[in-house]
Amino acid sequence: MSGVWVGLETNNGELRSVAFEMLTAARRLADASGAQVCAFVWGEGAQDSAKALGECGADSVVVVELSGDASARPAEVSAALAQLAAEQKPSVVLLADGAFSRSVAPALAQKLSASFVADVIDVAFDEKPVFTRLPYSGKVIERVAPTDASALTIASIRPKAFEAAQPEEGRTAGVSTFAASPVAAARVLQDVVRAVSERVDLSEADVVVSGGRGLKGPEGFKVLEELADVLGAAIGASRPAIDEGWIDAQYQVGQTGKTVAPSLYIACGISGSIQHMAGISASKYIVAINKDPEAEIFAQADYGIVADLFEAVPLLTQQMRDMLQA
Repeated sequence: MSGVWVGLETNNGELRSVAFEMLTAARRLADASGAQVCAFVWGEGAQDSAKALGECGADSVVVVELSGDASARPAEVSAALAQLAAEQKPSVVLLADGAFSRSVAPALAQKLSASFVADVIDVAFDEKPVFTRLPYSGKVIERVAPTDASALTIASIRPKAFEAAQPEEGRTAGVSTFAASPVAAARVLQDVVRAVSERVDLSEADVVVSGGRGLKGPEGFKVLEELADVLGAAIGASRPAIDEGWIDAQYQVGQTGKTVAPSLYIACGISGSIQHMAGISASKYIVAINKDPEAEIFAQADYGIVADLFEAVPLLTQQMRDMLQA
């Protein structure tokens, strides 16, 4: 197998945790096939990330220089990667699953006549790369492999699907730059609005506290925020809470929102629809708090609390606070 590429975007000048998880996946494929791992990185502070990428598994690093804000230029990124891939013929290109890759990956696959596999949770090599995903709301385990071992596959990796390897101090990667050409795209992002929050990013959080219709209104999320503050957790929400306008859409978890894989997911006032469970099925432990003992979520939860969340959550918050201060 020829090279394994990893496409990485910085966030506020820093690499996201998923970048190092993707390097773990790339390294697994490369070590099994005798290939090299090349990391392509773009965005603010990309040049400064080269050392960390080398220590975490990249054999080489290419800094892609764009004409402006990377978040607003998916067409420019896909065109740059397509140009380089056409010249260097990698076997696999990995991107982090998310809004940006959903613009870049399909366009890249189309330009290179490559296959595209989305939301990958595991990789392996058996004479050719094999990608595992969970379609149909997680009801099916699907393993996908190219029919031709030398054919290019574009794959997006689900955040937190892999455990990032520990950095190897002293390991280095060769660094080069590539100046991307401006692209006249049919669809152009005029502005990127970023919500400022001190909380951990929802898709990368180790603990998530989510609320649904049972919160009864936007003020209900203040109860959850107190628990999240104690646990250092991210806030999430089910679709009904989003549709009611109680919290911003960026917090939606589920099939039509974000997929999360925390160690602990606390669902408060969430019924447990198939669509919501599809977004949290990779959680290590699920704790459900709902006053309806027949709520669907109890069938999937590891622990259930049948109680009014407005009574149970404050008690849980105080209990957690006392334990952490002891």
